[in-house]
Amino acid sequence: MTDRPDTPPSPAPLLVVVDGANVVGSRPDGWWRDRKGAAERLRDRLASEGLPGHAGPAEIVLVVEGAARGVTSVPGVRVEPAPGSGDDRIVELTAQSTGRPRLVITADRELRRRVTELGAQVAGPRTVLP
Repeated sequence: MTDRPDTPPSPAPLLVVVDGANVVGSRPDGWWRDRKGAAERLRDRLASEGLPGHAGPAEIVLVVEGAARGVTSVPGVRVEPAPGSGDDRIVELTAQSTGRPRLVITADRELRRRVTELGAQVAGPRTVLP
């Protein structure tokens, strides 16, 4: 089935970009002993629960860096390994997705400033790790 020419296109789903290192690091649960495992647990939680409190469709992207770069995508969560700075990759993803709603999950003040300048909304780690 194709859209009729006079039908406006469906809006893109909310893009949720999660600062993996920042979110994982927000809880003193021993994540530093196994950074990759901690990122995998976050990925799996996001895949099973989505974005708590958000009823509509969402595209979830988990940005990982350093020792967590080996984490792979799963249905419901695309994992983006940052070749350098995770913050820079998050800003790139946010900038590439203008014209759609974007939410960045981080507590990093400088990153929050950078993505809000691009028109994204921000929320803290408790949004996905209550």
